[in-house]
Amino acid sequence: MRDLFPNLRLTYAQKLALVAAIPLVLAVAAIAALVAVQARALAEREILALETQLIEAKKRELRNYVTQARNGFYFIYGSAAPDDQAAKDQVAQILSAMIYGDEGFFFVYDYDGTNLVSPRQTEMINLNHLDLTDSQGTPVVANLIDIARQGDGYLTHLWPKPTTGQEAEMITYVTSFPSWRWAVGTGVFIDDVLATVAAARAEVEARVERTFYYISGITLAALLLVFASGMALNFRERRLADAKLKKLTQRVLDAQEEERGRVARELHDGISQILVGVRYALDSARRRLEKGNGDVESPLKQGIDNLGTAISEVRRISRDLRPGVLDDLGLGPALKALVEDFGQRTGIAVEFDTVVFRNRLDPDSKIALYRIAQEALTNIERHADASKVSVDLRGHKRGATLRISDNGVGLDRTRRQRANGIGLRNMAERVEQLDGQFRILSSATGTGGGTVIEVTVPLSHLLPPDPAKPDTSHPDPVLTDKERARA
Repeated sequence: MRDLFPNLRLTYAQKLALVAAIPLVLAVAAIAALVAVQARALAEREILALETQLIEAKKRELRNYVTQARNGFYFIYGSAAPDDQAAKDQVAQILSAMIYGDEGFFFVYDYDGTNLVSPRQTEMINLNHLDLTDSQGTPVVANLIDIARQGDGYLTHLWPKPTTGQEAEMITYVTSFPSWRWAVGTGVFIDDVLATVAAARAEVEARVERTFYYISGITLAALLLVFASGMALNFRERRLADAKLKKLTQRVLDAQEEERGRVARELHDGISQILVGVRYALDSARRRLEKGNGDVESPLKQGIDNLGTAISEVRRISRDLRPGVLDDLGLGPALKALVEDFGQRTGIAVEFDTVVFRNRLDPDSKIALYRIAQEALTNIERHADASKVSVDLRGHKRGATLRISDNGVGLDRTRRQRANGIGLRNMAERVEQLDGQFRILSSATGTGGGTVIEVTVPLSHLLPPDPAKPDTSHPDPVLTDKERARA
């Protein structure tokens, strides 16, 4: 589509309407084609049946004409000898006088093809027409004589109309006077039958065309309905998306303000106080030097110690904001460092376990899992009142799973709703962006039992191994039976 129309840019609503409209149009087109084919087939059968009925009626009419004429002069033919010329002339005179309608007449040919009676086309009398053919190449007289020799029958052919001289389709019935070697018959033009059949076919085409118009109208109405529904859905989804974007923006701003407040508190309560202590120590050493008191080693040592503490705090804050080990060594070492620092800072017993987990997560997944672990440990420190925490990271056939559990008081409904304000909601949104699974298992009453947070990242976020670069981030250890079972 883009190759054919390089400048074509469809909006979401147009794509939605197109996706809904194309199957509808194809289905309606298939239905319309099927209806047209079935309608034409049924109408054609009906038209053929009508044409057959009309033709049979014409044939019966012709047969009756010939039978009535034969009955009128049969007493002459029946008592005459084969060479009775007077009887032949009398019968020929009777047949010449038997004309009906505008173009109906009787004719007589002998078996050699010579015309003996033709009251409406007298120029043909006493001439041999055995080789006469119509415009389609049908040997009319020869076929009529053959039919008469066999008894009687019908022939459909073209014949000039006496009134106009133009060829028209005709049905002729012929019978035989075998003792005189005559072929006697009459014909009728079937223009009215053909006109009736043509009118029926035209009516069928008109009905099919009207059906197409009806189907097209219904299709247009359905497309308008689909378009209107798509527009309404698009407007609704856009309003919802705008509302969600507004909420998300507010959450981002809240998270930024919370992070800024946390960093500001740590700078003020930690580094700022330490640096004030360094300033006092240096100021004390300066005053002693000015007074000539040589004992400046003690305040300088205190200042150096405080400055080292400040450097450690700066590194800790920097690591919390963006741990360098996460990019250098991977998620496993970064989580291990986070857990060890958490245990040292809080005094809570922490267990970290990972089973042959190679550093093959994409950057988004590593950052998301690290932040989730960081947020979970912060919540445990503030709310769980736990004495033991377990952090487990492992890779498996479905992807990677991070599981953080504690033996604290758990989350009751009120505290869970309050926690959903920022912390747990941020975790869930991070996992949702990765198309992963986020689960919280906690005591329902808040009377103990602890909390378990489990995050699973799908296999699509694991990078394939690079054959040109061996994986040395986590060497393959010799696994115990327990580790193999857990892997």
